[in-house]
Amino acid sequence: MKIIFCQLLSVLLIAFVLIAAGVPHHAGFVFIKRGTRDSLPADTIPLSKDSLDAPIHYKAKDSLIMQVQKKRLLLYGSAETKYKETNITAERITMDQETGIVEATKVTDTSGKAIGRPVMTDNGQSFESDTMQFNITTRKAKIYHTRSTYGEAFIGSQQSKRMADNTIFGFKNTFTTCDLDTPHFQFRAKRVKIIPDKLVISGPANLEIEGIPTPLFIPFAIFPITQGQRSGILSPQYVVNQQKGIGLENGGYYIGLGDNFDLTMRGDVYSYGSWSLTASPTYRKRYKYNGGLNLSFANTRFGDPSVKSEFSTSKDFRVTWNHSMDSKARPGVNFGAAVNFGTSSYNKYNVYDYNTRVNNNIGSSVTFSKTWQGKPYNLTMGLNHSQNLSTRDVSISFPDATFTVNTIYPFQPKEMVGTPKWYEKIGISYNTILRNQANFKDSLFGKQAMFDAMQTGMQHNIPISFSIPVFKTFTLSPGINYTEYWYTKQFNRKWDPNKPNLGTGTKGAIDTSYQAGLFAARDISASMSLSTALYGMYQFSKTSKIKAIRHVMRPTLSASYRPDLNSKNYYELQYNKEGDKQMVSRFDGAIIGVPSPGAFGGLNFGLDNNLEMKVFSKKDTTGNHEKKIKLLDGFGINGSYNLVADSFKLSTFSLYARTNLFDKLNISASGNLDPYQVDSRGRRLDKYVWQQGKLSLGRLTNASISLSTSFQSKDKKSVAKEAKIDSSLNVQGGDAAFAAQQRQLAQVRNNPGEYVDFDIPWRIDLSYSLSYTNTIIPDSGGVVKRVTQYVSFNGDFSLTPKWKIGLNSGFDFTNMQIAYTNMYISRDLHDFNLSINLIPFGTFRQFSFTISAKAGLLKDLRLNRTKQFYDL
Repeated sequence: MKIIFCQLLSVLLIAFVLIAAGVPHHAGFVFIKRGTRDSLPADTIPLSKDSLDAPIHYKAKDSLIMQVQKKRLLLYGSAETKYKETNITAERITMDQETGIVEATKVTDTSGKAIGRPVMTDNGQSFESDTMQFNITTRKAKIYHTRSTYGEAFIGSQQSKRMADNTIFGFKNTFTTCDLDTPHFQFRAKRVKIIPDKLVISGPANLEIEGIPTPLFIPFAIFPITQGQRSGILSPQYVVNQQKGIGLENGGYYIGLGDNFDLTMRGDVYSYGSWSLTASPTYRKRYKYNGGLNLSFANTRFGDPSVKSEFSTSKDFRVTWNHSMDSKARPGVNFGAAVNFGTSSYNKYNVYDYNTRVNNNIGSSVTFSKTWQGKPYNLTMGLNHSQNLSTRDVSISFPDATFTVNTIYPFQPKEMVGTPKWYEKIGISYNTILRNQANFKDSLFGKQAMFDAMQTGMQHNIPISFSIPVFKTFTLSPGINYTEYWYTKQFNRKWDPNKPNLGTGTKGAIDTSYQAGLFAARDISASMSLSTALYGMYQFSKTSKIKAIRHVMRPTLSASYRPDLNSKNYYELQYNKEGDKQMVSRFDGAIIGVPSPGAFGGLNFGLDNNLEMKVFSKKDTTGNHEKKIKLLDGFGINGSYNLVADSFKLSTFSLYARTNLFDKLNISASGNLDPYQVDSRGRRLDKYVWQQGKLSLGRLTNASISLSTSFQSKDKKSVAKEAKIDSSLNVQGGDAAFAAQQRQLAQVRNNPGEYVDFDIPWRIDLSYSLSYTNTIIPDSGGVVKRVTQYVSFNGDFSLTPKWKIGLNSGFDFTNMQIAYTNMYISRDLHDFNLSINLIPFGTFRQFSFTISAKAGLLKDLRLNRTKQFYDL
């Protein structure tokens, strides 16, 4: 020990000389290490077993005092010591060489405010206290009045003891996720045990709110503080349902199986016998792929089993699968899936979200695509499924394949020299579609009737085209298009006067049979189009705020001819007992379509317009002080004239218009005009309406107009939010981020009250739609006119920075009734979110009250009370 003391004294003398020489502040180190060698002869006297094996670094801002006789070192003013991974900072630190204890304390100023509270950091853990003692030799510590941070958790203890293995035992403790010095809530427990990066275990604990004890006691508590993925129990939620009884919902177990895979098992159970089970594995590989699968089974028992007339059962299942592939995983190859398949009654009995319940259609899509690098080939293969939950109709298409050869120029030389000749611009491409589809009722899935309903077809299309300039301002585009259809079934339909008609309940219906085999039909057409652009401008005076208005017209005119190659595939079919007939194809209902009958030789014409205005603007930064405003993005008319038809040569006129006024109001409108007259029985006559002396292009058969706009106050934190979103997208990768966003958006739409932006004081979205149809019923002279109008609005506003009220609703002017309405109130409680959701109208009425903790650590600390439509 004398040798050690002499060595320590020598180091202190050297430090004193350096300090006297003007070294800023007070800094130094103590270094005592076994086996250390330098240029001097080796010391043959062995060091004691209690000597340290690493240096102690220390510094102080105010002063440093060495008490040689007591073997103590005193540090004053922003003192700091560091031994291996342990770092201690405080206003005052005392190091005792005899005991190996480092003691850190705070001081108080004249106002009683604490200065320099001790903080110990060790292996990523942080402890803040009033007083602490750390034994360098045993690595044990005593900490008084400490507050420690473990991820989202804050643990305070009047006294705690830290063991050598970093395990901590606390006495008179508090646990909370509130980051305030005086937390809004906390659990108070007499004794706790903390296993770093694993668990916080406590005995009996009492919940305090705003420092006031509540009647809520728990016999013990286990709080996981593991960072990253961890397996564990998912706490269920207690519910009361008048149809299913008392139950526990969403309880289960989470299994973490590494960074690339995990599994969630959840289930529901009710007192009347209903139960459900859902397995949800997810998988991911960064920059490769990610996806998730949900397998749900439910056995639903409604009503009291003791009352047979009110008791019913239903067994259902549902399968969903989402898969996305990162675009960088295999350039040129992509595979994605969005599968949603199940029984028609699953949503009715097991889903409480309004949007899911009212959606009668579900569908699936699995797609594989490949693009050959440096080649013009593209291949897409997929499986598609659609299902109507009301009618129980199912449609499955597999395989559904498309092969495309992009436009190639066979007469173009490998090296272009000079201006290309006209024939070098000739381009040819190829496209083929293979489709195999079955339409059936869901009860026939997997049965022979499903396979009997299957249809297979293939379509080939070869377009040849090129374009050449004419008179510098026109573009002439000739082209030839050849299409061939392959079928595996040919339908034969005939009127059977003795067959029962299920629709009318009388005799007389169409009898359908089919012949299997390989059948073909083909179609060819030639066309030539001429297009140009005309510009007109009107300029105002220099003193006017309106500088100019520009009008752009883009007329198109094309001639086309299609010979009659398919009359042999059409025949007359009687469709009612009166003997009326119509022309039908032997391939009607084919999944790849049928070619049109008869010849066509005519003109197609169209006119598109664009209107812009240039105005004076003080906000312009280019120096011109001008701004362009789009008055009309587009408006025009389209039609055709068949030169070889024997009647009704002129087609209907299609009109359209669209604009976005002031970058706020979106307006779009469309309509159709029939240029032919009708007689008193509602039949079309081969006479134009303007031949009656009327100034009109035709009779309006249908029209629609829609308007939408949105307003909101400025979000001062929008820049920071966008940066946060961008950083998260960069971490996840494009495809993975998109899938995650879709899941989050669905959750937000389903629970608007729990996901509100308190940084936007108010927001409102408005939309209006109007549609008009004018249908004439032949042989009766009757006219059916139908007008539908619908307005929808949604928005919210903040009563205070913490209170927000929102409303999503609409009004149906046709039925004169309020549409689906959802009202919600949200309150930011700092550590908790409170939301009230109300659906007051309609079949699926609902009221829910939810209060939940924000911290993910306490996500199971959630109170929810929901009353469905059948409970009100």
